[in-house]
Amino acid sequence: MDEGDDYRAAARALADADVAAALTGAGVSTESGVPDFRSEGGVWDEYDERDFTIARFQRDPDAFWTDWLDLQEGLIPDDVEPNPAHESLAALEEAGLLDAVITQNVDGLHQDAGSRTVVEIHGSGARASCRGCGASFDAAVARERAREAGGAPACENCGDVLKPDAVLFGERLPDAPLRGARRWADESEAFLVVGSSLTVEPAASLPRRAADGATLVEVNTESTTASSLAAYTFREKAGEAIPELASAAVELQG
Repeated sequence: MDEGDDYRAAARALADADVAAALTGAGVSTESGVPDFRSEGGVWDEYDERDFTIARFQRDPDAFWTDWLDLQEGLIPDDVEPNPAHESLAALEEAGLLDAVITQNVDGLHQDAGSRTVVEIHGSGARASCRGCGASFDAAVARERAREAGGAPACENCGDVLKPDAVLFGERLPDAPLRGARRWADESEAFLVVGSSLTVEPAASLPRRAADGATLVEVNTESTTASSLAAYTFREKAGEAIPELASAAVELQG
């Protein structure tokens, strides 16, 4: 079977599924210019992970926010936009062929592309929340307050410290998104794994859960723990493979 046949077969599995979901990782967003954190030459080669733990935030929120601003402003461009992989996943949802996107990314690019059901298991970089009263704020507003304060921004309602909604090292993942991700993995008949190295739990376990009842389709430039479980594997960039897969699935649906 050549690669074109593989695409058509994977698209058929997607088109025939009553429930389908996708798990996305850093490999989707790097094509938009968002840096990879864990690969060689990635963010954690330049910054120390220990500076971004929940323990450090609790111990010294001012120092944490100083480094957080440096991380955000020095590495993540302000003008990042969705790429063809994001757009094609949104198109699949619009066509009724994809029910949810589960993402390890915190950049909000899936929502920017038009995806409506997005499960953010590692939190969101778009918001910050008050540790006291729970009020939520736009992350850009929180960062501006941090610059003005020269440290941790304060909640305008109660004066307590704001924390980025992105999950920090040592912090528990939010319960509701994790439950939702596991439910989609359990209920899916087709499950796409796109641009994730699957080295971080619990995301790494989701393809294994899905493989019990779903056709697993992997799009990643390198082998992962899901590769041996996948019915179809594409060693290509997400921005190249997902549009082709989506186009074929929509055509089959018609």
